[in-house]
Amino acid sequence: MKLSLGMILALCLAGLQFLAVTVVVFSSFLTSERVLLDHARDLLSDVGTNTIEHSKGFLTPAKGAAELATRLAENQVISSDDRAQLEKLLFQQLQISPQFSGVFYGDEQGNFVYVMRSGGPGPFRSKFISYDGGTRSTNLIWRENSYAVVEERDDPTDTYDPRTRLWYIDARVKKQSIWTDPYIFFTSQQPGITAASPVFDELGEIKGVVGVDIGIHAISEFLSRLNIGESGKALILNENGDVIAHPDQDLIRKRNADNTFSFVNIGEIGDPVARAAFGGLAANEVISVDAEISSRFDYNGSTFVSTVMPAISEALPWTIAVYAPESDFTGEIKANRTQNVWIAAFIALMTGVFGLVLANYIHKPVRAFAVRASLVSQGEVSSTEPLPKTYRELERANETLVRAIAERKMSEAEFGRTFDLASRGMAQIQAGTGKFIRVNSKFASMLGYSETEILDLTAHDISHPDDPVSAFFFEDGGHERSGYLHEKRLLRKDGGIIWVSENVIVIRDDSGTPLHAVVTVDDITARKAADLKIQQLSWDLSHSSRVNVMGQMATSLAHELNQPLLAITQNMDTALFALEENAGKTDELKTILQETDRQAHRAGDIIKALRGFVKKDGIEKAEFDFEELLEQTLHLVRSEAKDNGIKIDISARQLEPVYGSRVQIAQVLVNLLRNAIEAIAESDDTVRTVELKAETTDFGVLISITDSGPGFDEGANLFEQFETTKEDGMGLGLSICRTIVDSHGGKLWYQPDAQGRARFIFSLPALTPKSLNERQDAVRV
Repeated sequence: MKLSLGMILALCLAGLQFLAVTVVVFSSFLTSERVLLDHARDLLSDVGTNTIEHSKGFLTPAKGAAELATRLAENQVISSDDRAQLEKLLFQQLQISPQFSGVFYGDEQGNFVYVMRSGGPGPFRSKFISYDGGTRSTNLIWRENSYAVVEERDDPTDTYDPRTRLWYIDARVKKQSIWTDPYIFFTSQQPGITAASPVFDELGEIKGVVGVDIGIHAISEFLSRLNIGESGKALILNENGDVIAHPDQDLIRKRNADNTFSFVNIGEIGDPVARAAFGGLAANEVISVDAEISSRFDYNGSTFVSTVMPAISEALPWTIAVYAPESDFTGEIKANRTQNVWIAAFIALMTGVFGLVLANYIHKPVRAFAVRASLVSQGEVSSTEPLPKTYRELERANETLVRAIAERKMSEAEFGRTFDLASRGMAQIQAGTGKFIRVNSKFASMLGYSETEILDLTAHDISHPDDPVSAFFFEDGGHERSGYLHEKRLLRKDGGIIWVSENVIVIRDDSGTPLHAVVTVDDITARKAADLKIQQLSWDLSHSSRVNVMGQMATSLAHELNQPLLAITQNMDTALFALEENAGKTDELKTILQETDRQAHRAGDIIKALRGFVKKDGIEKAEFDFEELLEQTLHLVRSEAKDNGIKIDISARQLEPVYGSRVQIAQVLVNLLRNAIEAIAESDDTVRTVELKAETTDFGVLISITDSGPGFDEGANLFEQFETTKEDGMGLGLSICRTIVDSHGGKLWYQPDAQGRARFIFSLPALTPKSLNERQDAVRV
């Protein structure tokens, strides 16, 4: 849909107004949001710091009480053997510190005094474990706040031994005050921790251990009273990932199979936000946070901010973690931003309406001018007619437009004449459908149609079914090409075929959408026929080259064939003699006949290689043993080399099989070896050797043929057809060799060795042996 100038002006005014207000609103929002988020991070950091200080203040008295009781016992201010005096001291410590759950003392003999808070029958309960003459007794006493006894009884079923408890063992081994890991108290089923301190005698030996049980559920209560935004929470993690304090205490403990309780890990806590925020901290066995970490994360479509504090201390490796929804801090300004955006939209709408009225007033004379320009372009109104009342600037534009219209009509007329009178075939084809819009007489006559008949056809109708049709003619215009140039076949009306060179130029509108294409064609049927004749001549010359090489090798082949035939004749004479003289001895006769058979097959192989070398029929490709081919090829050239006093050194071991035409590869080897022999034969060098080296590489088999001949002049074009350095040569040998190697996927090139000697190298791609393929197929089956 095209918009009018008035609508564009109105939209521009409204858009600029809306953009200005939106920029101001968002700029203010981003500034305020950044300040509030910084404030939120500071608040979370303060919460973490306060929690750390509260935890320290909560736990420090316990450690002090344990150390005080230790010093009193060591200085014999009280005697650990006097259980009444020791009980009274522990009772007083318990009354002074409300966060203490119990205070106790155990010694190396297993004696134990424990004063703890109780749910009844009295508020405090004392437990005494004594050993007297090897007899163990457990006595329980409940007391009032005034220390008065409420009830007393023995517990013969008790098996508690302080020396087996972790707090006793740890304090005894480390010989210093220790904190245990937090755990769930068995009696109260509340989270707690134990501080213990060893007691030494005058000789420095461990006498016993004083301990204090501290209920840390009060820390969770403290966390529940913190105001962190509207719904933020703080929690405390032990170094092993256990959650030891949380505003909701029911979430931090779980019942075990033996009906005891333990802490839940941060990765399994029932607070999904805390799990998403801090679950990654428990990825390792020990949580380690060296510095305060602030971050943002998304959960269930909401954004949260979080802070993780470093551990409180080495003795208390607790990590404080705090999170809160970002909306708790930025919700108000986001709501205010939305309100301001709606206000901006309303202002923009009113501005747009006003702009539309104003633009319509401004645009009215412009619209009248546009109507007149369209009528002039269509020829319905003369350009000399007076202009409607309009702006001064449009009067100048009218003059320019009229002049452009006249020039365009002139260009269209010239193009039409050029199109119709062109000496080359031309056609105008519709985009997408390929339908002919317009053709000239030359194009129609090339195909045997009249100009009206061909307009009923498409580009596909006249194209040969095996040749491509320009994709432009049958697409929606999604491609970006603007031209095509290729050779193809077209179908004439009488069923004949002509070759043409087709040049397609795509015409597009301003948006890039194809409108039509202008196609220019030249009849190249005669040229194609000439190319085929040249190609046939090339094939004939190639065959002639092989026959010529065959003629040159006739003498050597006669010599080679003479050897196995002579051996066969001699072996047969020997066999006849053996039959006459040794009628009963068959072993010697069998050996002679086997040698005769081998020599006969050798002669047959030489004749077969000669016949295949000059054969002009199609070439069959198959897998063959390259080492065997080397050995057979040398039979064809060894006699000629021997006659010229030339030694052929061969280095070929453990070569991979090769896939291709055995005869063609033999032709390459024979041609290169004969070239080397002829080069040495024409020289006077005393060193007369040809080195043939074949080896298996990462990419296949690499063959090099090096001779001690004079080499080639610098700049010689060795592989060009009809170029030769021989007086009687045709210049096709090396060109044919390169063509054969290329057709096998290899490469042939000339590269002198380090001593400057002539060296030709060619490669053949690697081939996995067929036997291995067959084994792999068998395994798959």
